[in-house]
Amino acid sequence: MKGGYMKRFGLFISNHRILVLIIATILLIPAGFGFINTKVNYDLLTYLPSELDSTKGQVILEKDFSNSATSMLMLKNMDEKYVLSIKDKINKIEAVEKVIWVDDIADITVPKEMLPDKVKDTFYKKDTTLLVIKFNTSSSSENTQKAISKIRDIAGKDSFLAGMSAIIKDTRSIADSEAPIYILVAVLLCALVLAFTNESYLTPIIFLISIGYAIAYNMGTNIFLGNISYVTKVIAAVLQLGVTMDYSIFLMHRYDEERGLEGISNVEAMADAIKKTFVSITGSSTTTIAGFLVLCAMQLSLGKDIGIVMAKGVVLGLIATVTVLPALILVLDKPIHRLRHKSFLPDFTRTAKFVTKHYRILTILFVLLFIPAVYGSQNTKVYYNLDESLPKDLPSIVATKKLKEDYKMTTTHFVLIDKNIEDYKVSKMVGELEKLDGINNVFAKESFIGPMVPDFVLPDKVVAEFEKNNYKLFIINSEYQAARKPLDIQLTKMKDIIKKYDKNAMITGEGALTKDLMNIADIDFKRVSLYSIVAVFIIIMIIFTSLSIPVLLVLAIELAIFINMAVPYYTNSVIPFVSSIVVGTIQLGSTIDYAILLTTRFREEIRLGKDNQSAMELAVSSSAKPIVTSALSFFAATIGVTIISDMEMVSSLCSMMARGAIISMFVIIVLLPSIMMKSEKIINKTSRNFEKE
Repeated sequence: MKGGYMKRFGLFISNHRILVLIIATILLIPAGFGFINTKVNYDLLTYLPSELDSTKGQVILEKDFSNSATSMLMLKNMDEKYVLSIKDKINKIEAVEKVIWVDDIADITVPKEMLPDKVKDTFYKKDTTLLVIKFNTSSSSENTQKAISKIRDIAGKDSFLAGMSAIIKDTRSIADSEAPIYILVAVLLCALVLAFTNESYLTPIIFLISIGYAIAYNMGTNIFLGNISYVTKVIAAVLQLGVTMDYSIFLMHRYDEERGLEGISNVEAMADAIKKTFVSITGSSTTTIAGFLVLCAMQLSLGKDIGIVMAKGVVLGLIATVTVLPALILVLDKPIHRLRHKSFLPDFTRTAKFVTKHYRILTILFVLLFIPAVYGSQNTKVYYNLDESLPKDLPSIVATKKLKEDYKMTTTHFVLIDKNIEDYKVSKMVGELEKLDGINNVFAKESFIGPMVPDFVLPDKVVAEFEKNNYKLFIINSEYQAARKPLDIQLTKMKDIIKKYDKNAMITGEGALTKDLMNIADIDFKRVSLYSIVAVFIIIMIIFTSLSIPVLLVLAIELAIFINMAVPYYTNSVIPFVSSIVVGTIQLGSTIDYAILLTTRFREEIRLGKDNQSAMELAVSSSAKPIVTSALSFFAATIGVTIISDMEMVSSLCSMMARGAIISMFVIIVLLPSIMMKSEKIINKTSRNFEKE
C-alpha cells in the first residue's frame, strides 16, 4: 500500500476503534473452534518423505500386515493363565490387531523349561514374560493412543509397556498439560520486562492483549492444515509473542512521538503512526516471513509445518498491530498516559560513544569471533531420539530401559522381502542376520522351522503373521539404540545382506526411519541455511538498494547465529536435531529486525548531513532502547519455558532462543556499527541514494 492508502486506512481504524474491537473479539469464536479441532501429530518420524524405503515399508506393514505400530508389554510375576486372560482382554481392544505370546507357537501346558531356547529366551526373562502387541493404526493415531491407556489399565501396576506408541502417549500427556503453563509464564515474564522498559505500566497489558488476539487467530487457522506437530503446538505461541512484540513497541513509540506534536488529535496521531509503522516494519516482517517460509523447502515436512504456522503468525501479528493494537491504545489512551513512569532503561549514550570510539578494535573482534563460532557450531552434537527429550521416570521410558536390560531389546527392525524367494535362501538370509553384532533374535517363519520342513507344521495363524500378499516379514530385535553409530553400522550390514537375495527388499521400523531422519536433517539444515541467506540478502538489497549493506547485515546475523549454535559445543551439551534448523531461522527473524532498525536510522542521520561517527552514535543511542526492549521481552518469554519444561526438547529450543536474543542484541548494538563505520566508503559506492534521498 502507498502512504496515502495507509493514512486513510489508519484514519478508518482510529475512527472506528470500538467496531474494530467488537469484530476482533467476535472472530475469537471461530478461532477457538479451530484451535480445539486442530489435530496434533506427536510422531516426528511421520514427517519423512514418502519415497524412502523405510516409509514405503511402513505403508506395507500397515496395509498388508495390519501392523502400523508395535509395542512390547512385560508382565511381572504372573502365571500363564493370568497372562492369557490379559492377552485376551487386550486382543479385544479396537486398535489392537493381534497380541503375540508363547501360546501362538507352543502349548502353554508345556513347562517353559522344556521350550526351545529360542522361544524361551524370546518370551521369558527373569521374573517377567513378554507380549508383542501389534496395532492396526499408527503410533500417534487417536485409536492407538486410547488403546495404550486401556492396555495399561488392563495390565496393572506390575507391567511395563514399551514402544513408540507408549512414548508418544507420555509425550502427549506432558505437552498437553504444560503448553498452557508455557504461555502463562511467557506472558507474565514478558509483561514484567515490558513494565520496566516501557514508560507506562499499562502498555505491557495492551501489547499482550493485542498479540493474544493474533496468537488465537494463528492457532485457530491451523485447522486448515489438517494437523500440526506437537513441537509447533508447544512453541508457536511463545515464538509468535517474542517475534511480533517488536511491531507493538514500534507502533507505541511512533504514536507517542506523533501525539507530542502540536495541533494533532489522538486520531490523527494514530493514523500517522499506523502509516509510518507499517512502512517501517514491512521490510523486517517480510524478511522474517521469508525466513520461516524457507523451512518449507525442507525434505522433512516438519519444516513446512513449523514454517507455515510461524509465517502465518507473523502476518497475523502484523495485521493485529495495525488494527487491534491502535484501537486498544485509543480506547485506553487516558489511563495509559496517566500511569506513565520513567523507563528503567538507560539512554545508551555511553554505549554509543564507546562503540563508535573503539570501532576499529570491535571490527577486529567481529572477524575473530567467527573462528570459534563457526568451529563450535559445526561440531555441536545433536540427538534424534524422542525418548531422550523426556523425563527418565516416565512409564514408557522406564519400560524401554527394562526391555533393554532384561530382553536385550532396544530397537525393532522390520524387514520385507519378496514372498517368492525360495525357503532355503530365506533360511540362509536369516542365519546371516542372526550372526550380526547386536542382533538379539530374528522372528521369521524360517526361524521356527528348517528350510526342509513344510509350512503346515506351524499353525496357520503363525504363518499368516510372517507372510501376506507379496511379502515375507522378518521382525528383528536389536540391542542397539536408534540414532547411534552401532545401529547405523548394523543397518548398513543388514541392508547389504537382504539386498543380495532381493534387490527390492526394505528395512523399516524406528531404527531405519531415524537413520533416514538423520541423513535428511543434515541435508535440510544446509539447504535452509543457504536459502535463508539468499532470501534475506535479496530483501535487504531491495530495501536499501545496496549491494554492500546486505553483505554486512547477513555477516552480522550469521555471526549471532553461529555463536548461539556454538555454545552447546563449548558447554559439552547435546541439542535436539530440530534446534539447528528451527532456532537459526527464528534468530534470523529477530536479528534482522534489529539490524534493519539500526541501519535505517544510520542512513537517516547520514542523509541529514552528519559525519560517519556522529551518525552512528545517534543511530546506536536511539535504536538501542527498542532493540534491548524487544530482546529482553523475547528472552523473558522463552527463558521461563526453559526453566519449567519437563520436555528436554522444548527446554533446549527455548534456551537457545533466549540466549540467541541476547547474543543478537549484543552483535547488532556493539559489533554491527563497527563494521558499518569501517565500510562507509564501500557502502556509499555500492548503494543508491545512501547519502541523499
